[in-house]
Amino acid sequence: MKRILAFVLTLSLLLSCAVFALAEENAPAVMTYAEYDAAELDTEVVVETYVQAKQSWWDNKATVYTQDQDGAYFLYNMACSEEDYALLVPGTKIRVKGYKSAWSGEVEIVDATFEIIEGEAFIAEAEDITDQLASEDLIKYQNKFVAFKGMTVEASNEEGAAFLYSWDGSGTHDGNSDLYFKVSKDGQTYSFTVESYLCDNTTDVYAAVENLKVGDVIDMEGFLYWYEGANPHIVSVTPAK
Repeated sequence: MKRILAFVLTLSLLLSCAVFALAEENAPAVMTYAEYDAAELDTEVVVETYVQAKQSWWDNKATVYTQDQDGAYFLYNMACSEEDYALLVPGTKIRVKGYKSAWSGEVEIVDATFEIIEGEAFIAEAEDITDQLASEDLIKYQNKFVAFKGMTVEASNEEGAAFLYSWDGSGTHDGNSDLYFKVSKDGQTYSFTVESYLCDNTTDVYAAVENLKVGDVIDMEGFLYWYEGANPHIVSVTPAK
């Protein structure tokens, strides 16, 4: 009886190992950025990337800007406890599994889960893409941490305001509204945003935009978010050097 029991236990262990090995073999492989970029929408993706900034946490879901040495990934409403959200400091390496999706032109990873991976931290330097603003290649930098230099502040409405609280001017400072403002370069005008979930009304960049005047020449850094076209989420505004 003991021999039979031992045989059964051994067989169960072997079967468990075989099932685990098969699951590992069939698990989605970690993609390079090029593989992720080439993947069709609505397909499962697995990437290893590094936290650059956190936009928001709510109801055990986190929205996070991430990047590796080759490209960037926007993680929208990723499953995340409040305790784990606190661990997602800039530079943290994570493995993310989810689905590649797009909303109004913004390519993102949705329905995602993640795990923190041991490894050297990586924080991207802002890449100057000022010369790419009017180029069809601009979308290749989507979600990256980028810089825009020597931009001139333009009026954001017919009344000559240098910025607007909310896209239509209906917001307020105390309401922690997004800030919208326009800047130009080489005769072309662009709309930029301070996303209040990312940089709220207590941050330096929020105050800097509130103090802009039409005609100011500024340098900026931010994440190249996309909404019906380029809609950079700005995190830093300084006088042009």
